[in-house]
Amino acid sequence: MPRILPLHQAKTALTLREKIGQFFMPAAFINDTEEEIQTIERLIIEQGIGSICFFHSRASAATNYEGKKEVIYNTKSLERLKALIKRYQAVSKYPLLIAIDAEWGLAMRIEETPQYPYALTLGAIKNNDALITAVGEHIGYDCLNAGIHWNLCPAVDINNNPENPVIGYRSFGDKPEAVYKKAKAFIAGMDKSRVLNSIKHFPGHGDTAVDSHLGLPRIDKSKEELLANELYPFKELIKTGVDSVMVGHLAVPSISDSTTRSSTLSKPIITDLLRSEFEHSGVVITDALNMHSVSKLYDIKGQLEWEAFEAGNDVLCFAEHTVEGVELILKNAEHNQIENSFDRFWSLKEKALNGAEPEFGHYDYNGLMQQLAEATLTLVKGQISDIQNIRGTGFDFLQVGKKTETTFSKNITAPASDNPNIVIAIFPPEMKPNDNFGFSEEEIDAINTALGSKNCVVYLFGNPYTLHLFNWHKAKSVVVAYQDFPAFQENAVHHFYGKVAANGLLPITLNDRVHEG
Repeated sequence: MPRILPLHQAKTALTLREKIGQFFMPAAFINDTEEEIQTIERLIIEQGIGSICFFHSRASAATNYEGKKEVIYNTKSLERLKALIKRYQAVSKYPLLIAIDAEWGLAMRIEETPQYPYALTLGAIKNNDALITAVGEHIGYDCLNAGIHWNLCPAVDINNNPENPVIGYRSFGDKPEAVYKKAKAFIAGMDKSRVLNSIKHFPGHGDTAVDSHLGLPRIDKSKEELLANELYPFKELIKTGVDSVMVGHLAVPSISDSTTRSSTLSKPIITDLLRSEFEHSGVVITDALNMHSVSKLYDIKGQLEWEAFEAGNDVLCFAEHTVEGVELILKNAEHNQIENSFDRFWSLKEKALNGAEPEFGHYDYNGLMQQLAEATLTLVKGQISDIQNIRGTGFDFLQVGKKTETTFSKNITAPASDNPNIVIAIFPPEMKPNDNFGFSEEEIDAINTALGSKNCVVYLFGNPYTLHLFNWHKAKSVVVAYQDFPAFQENAVHHFYGKVAANGLLPITLNDRVHEG
């Protein structure tokens, strides 16, 4: 269907029903079948939806919580994504906003694309916000090159719960001021690339031990406590200006009208706190409405979408009942609320789609990775002299988490055997704490046995919370490299041999308890 009017003229041409259709953001999947693609096309044509959010496949992202579906690796995902975007745009009466979660780059959803360090890694950078800005800028250009306008990040949750199953490494750290400053720098990079941002998961999903994909987390803190911690980055970033705020699925009774209502459905949290008190004038978007914490609340199709809109959300992400939701909003919503939400969303669309095409400039991914590796490597325990002593007197070598040779292992010479000194390289199979970060009990025992019987230097290539599995305080020295990227491993090798310093600062607080496994 050809577009009838440019954006600036089209705004006054939409009917009330078409305006409501703009609030809906169904999910689109890169590996969909032709039948599924045609279903989305019909939604675009018949309901006039305003945006779509891409995920990898129906077996990934927010659709496969029980792990019953196999995720198929597709090396052609990027080409497929670009083709689908063109196809969906071609049938839309008005240009669609294309969104994705690319917190650490398109690689979060798309194979064979650049991956950048996790937010927790960036949180280790000291006094070099320009590096974080560069990451946001590079990710933004990758998005725009693929046809994506809206990157639903960064997460500004303060991760102060080591057992958090859904945030963790997606957070810049556990200190409110640091999270705010890192997020501000990241957003500055996104702004340079002209890709839209969305800070999340309001009012703060960090201090939870429940995965909101599966159940509804609850935070029992006073409003004063929240303002000093969870709410702080949101409030400060809104002052500087953000494109949108994503509301998370979590119950926060002290600022809501219910002890069990999700924030995404709470008018006191969205309309009163976020809009009125924090003065956020931009778009508010829900977290994915298919997540089990809210998706099973109502038997009537479309009721969830209506309740989310009534609470104050402008965009309904991963709406599963678009047709019914449009009807209920049309039937129940006040005219002023529809018009105000439409004005906010259309302004966001104009910001993304109007203006000259961005100039991409020089792109040095490998150089940026090297700088990031050097800026983040963190000496958590011990002194560089401890590493020098072990290196000088000989050592054994133990690698856990990867069975094949790594960049680090092949560059660490361990001529000794049965030596009282040992270098341990830890590669956590998973970034999330579920199931001990993917380690078996045998692997945990092997590391703890070495820590209890030898002079140990530990290099960790993954989530620093992994150290809670081990008696890490017994090591002579502990170094966290955060990522297993080649540049990060190479930098760790240089550190071991005394060629570079550890410049990073641990962005979280580790406990000092002894592991009791």
